[in-house]
Amino acid sequence: MKYELIAPCHFGLEACTKKEILSLGYEISEVTDGRVAFYGDESAVCRSNIFVRTAERILLKTGSFTARTWDELFEKTKAIPWEQYIPADGRVWVAKATSVKSKLFSPKDFQTIIQKAIVSRLQSAYGMEGQRLPMDGADYALRVTALKDVITLAIDTSGESLHKRGYRKLAAKAPITETLAAALLMLTPWQADRILVDPFCGSGTFCIEAAMMAAGIAPGMNRNFAATSWTNLIPKEKWYAAYDEAYAIADSVDADALSGRVDIQGYDIDGEVIACARENARAAGVERYIHFQERGVDRLSHPKKYGFIVTNPPYGERISEKEELPALYGALGARYAELSDWSLYVITAYEDAEKYIGRKADKNRKIYNGMMKTYFYSYLGKKPPQKGNRQDGENA
Repeated sequence: MKYELIAPCHFGLEACTKKEILSLGYEISEVTDGRVAFYGDESAVCRSNIFVRTAERILLKTGSFTARTWDELFEKTKAIPWEQYIPADGRVWVAKATSVKSKLFSPKDFQTIIQKAIVSRLQSAYGMEGQRLPMDGADYALRVTALKDVITLAIDTSGESLHKRGYRKLAAKAPITETLAAALLMLTPWQADRILVDPFCGSGTFCIEAAMMAAGIAPGMNRNFAATSWTNLIPKEKWYAAYDEAYAIADSVDADALSGRVDIQGYDIDGEVIACARENARAAGVERYIHFQERGVDRLSHPKKYGFIVTNPPYGERISEKEELPALYGALGARYAELSDWSLYVITAYEDAEKYIGRKADKNRKIYNGMMKTYFYSYLGKKPPQKGNRQDGENA
């Protein structure tokens, strides 16, 4: 059966998610702020959950309509053939409702009215009028958006957010999410044969995501999803096939050869943070590809040319930290200036980042990290002569 699926993602990074979905062979139906919609069958639900690195979750769209009153919302929700998606014992509820520029805006009312409408429809469909649905089966959590009075209803196929790859058992202070780190890496021309250094590595997320890309490790290959228990919609063999595909790709990579040529390094001034990053890399199965070291940014150096720095320095949320930021960003800029033909990519909310790095960025992209407005500054180094057909700069 053909579905319309929705992949929510970080605002400003829709192009990365679109590119990934296209690479899986699916047709894009719409790209809007913070989400990419596409068409796909049962296998698409499985493959997009397992392979897409930059989406927050995969939603199965069940309906979209205009509603300006609560009665209208109830009746139009009830008109959707929910029995095609949810079995009689399915546990259904509204996990999240958001409203932007719509007459209906109360999240609590959305949750109550939509659930009542769906239950009423299912009671009729399964001949259980006046009876309580058992709701002791698989989870069918709904995500609801209201935008300019257009209501979109979708069932969450992922369950836990897709940024939860399963490897980050330990988190350092102010970690960047796995999905955001993957998207930012995709905005650079970095490839596994190029040097990558994160001098503020924290939990090791940039390094680990890069190593997973290099090793062909799909982000969701070692976890389950809400839809893995949906026996009514997605046959188990579809999941088995998608997982087998992921393992086959990872197994096709020569780990010894990759270990000999990949150069990914993560530094942090805090030894306990470095220990945390090493443990996370071990959990992700990529510890052999990353060199973590207790080292301050003032000691950043590398003898080779044409490398990449991709990093998430402190933003200075606390006043005491803000006082340290000029020196910290100044040290980053000074050390970068000493590196030969390197590129530097920095995500930060610090407004004076360019000032203290010491030069204006070649490119600057505004990205929302959650509700926080940040900037992704790109300083473009020269491309290596042996890679004459590859351009430095953004590729998304």
